[in-house]
Amino acid sequence: MRVALTIDTEERSRPAGWDNPRRQLDVFAREGVRATFFVQGRWASSHPQLARRIADEGHLVGNHTYHHVPLTLMTDDGIRHTVTRADEVIAPRTGVPTTRPWFRCPYGDGQHDARVLDVLSGLGYRNVGWDVDPCDWRPDRTSDEIVEAVVTGCREHGDRVRVLLHSWPDATIGALPLIIEDLRAAGARFVTIDELE
Repeated sequence: MRVALTIDTEERSRPAGWDNPRRQLDVFAREGVRATFFVQGRWASSHPQLARRIADEGHLVGNHTYHHVPLTLMTDDGIRHTVTRADEVIAPRTGVPTTRPWFRCPYGDGQHDARVLDVLSGLGYRNVGWDVDPCDWRPDRTSDEIVEAVVTGCREHGDRVRVLLHSWPDATIGALPLIIEDLRAAGARFVTIDELE
């Protein structure tokens, strides 16, 4: 079973440990797991050392817009601006040549919208969705609930499963080592999104 852990890497939307993105990278380094990080441009601007570390440690870098705004609320030109601006910020801070073609719509908004997808395609991107969403961003979610949702979801889905997680929630940091341990025990091999293609 190939599992792609995908991390929406963005500014916190509610109180959480300021050091959680670093702690998450520490877990991946310790466990020898590579993930796919969809990086928000503003976050990369504020955290250039962590942005660089993502790429330096072999993780795949994708684009998560500059401002993290629902794309269906934006004009075509607005979408082009936030996506292009994000790449201009993320690429030099991570050291990757470009974030293309990997993209994730903020909030998942627009991932089934033909207009949004057409604009993204014109920019050289394709949206990457997910198969398992433990809703780790919700303030009422516990680490145990996240582990259960991810492990059960991956087992039910089977091979080539894409898991959505975030870089900032406290509960996610607590859940991540157990997710990796339990999925490995179930025979999982962790891959980046490009390895599922």
